[in-house]
Amino acid sequence: MNDEQLSRVRGGGGFFAALDQSGGSTPKALEAYGVAPDQYSSSSEMFDVMHTFRVRIATSPAFDERILGAILFEDTMHRDIDGTPSARYLWDTKRIVPFVKIDKGLVDRSDDVQVMAPIDGLDMLLVQARDHGIFGTKARSVVHGASRSGIASIVAQQFEIGEQVLAAGLVPILEPEISVDSDTKQEAESLMLESILESLENVSAPVLLKLTLPEVTGFYEPLVHHRNVHRVVALSGGYSLDEATRRLAANHGVIASFSRALTGALRIDQSDEEFNRVLDETIEKIAEASRT
Repeated sequence: MNDEQLSRVRGGGGFFAALDQSGGSTPKALEAYGVAPDQYSSSSEMFDVMHTFRVRIATSPAFDERILGAILFEDTMHRDIDGTPSARYLWDTKRIVPFVKIDKGLVDRSDDVQVMAPIDGLDMLLVQARDHGIFGTKARSVVHGASRSGIASIVAQQFEIGEQVLAAGLVPILEPEISVDSDTKQEAESLMLESILESLENVSAPVLLKLTLPEVTGFYEPLVHHRNVHRVVALSGGYSLDEATRRLAANHGVIASFSRALTGALRIDQSDEEFNRVLDETIEKIAEASRT
């Protein structure tokens, strides 16, 4: 584990850029960018276009020290940015700590949650990640309602995968997302906090937590200050940039890990000057909300 990266993750300023759109979310991200589905003919071509978009973000002068860490899609980890392997480019050129998404999507909804699908080949992926200079991982599951048993199963799976990541010498981001559209979101948050606090007592080493911005301001403060939590980061979860940053600024000690809210105003037909200006304004707004 890189001590300089660990120090930056634990106490550095800035926020996480989530650049880990997968096969399911990439078409929507590209469409928002201005690339319609009929403009590529295969998944391979789609990922080529998406990588070009990510390279444009990563090489922008606006993508600077305000970005603490970046979460990459596995495909991105195996590609280059400006002739350098992506993770090493982020750290060596930008001093941005690289993470990689390891989950393979979700199973069908049951008990008001969606647990992660089996992650085939995880041990090999973790070895590859370490060889690429990746610092940590991210794995996502989703809670749709306030089911005590469902949330317990989500959290148990998150920590089980997290232990496998820790054993491989990497640091996990656990992401048990609660849907912003849930009719019982606040009740689900109470159950989630209870379950996470219980699991943190037995985790073998500190982790990061990526959570949906809560209904009650400061609700996750016990996690922010927990001895076994490096950092609590927040997903935008479909909130607009304005709403996500408003909620984030009110939750002291929590920093952003935004995806759609980060890239939503970027367009393929923008000039480089316009693209960089829009990205800079967005990054500054998110960074400011993360400083509280």
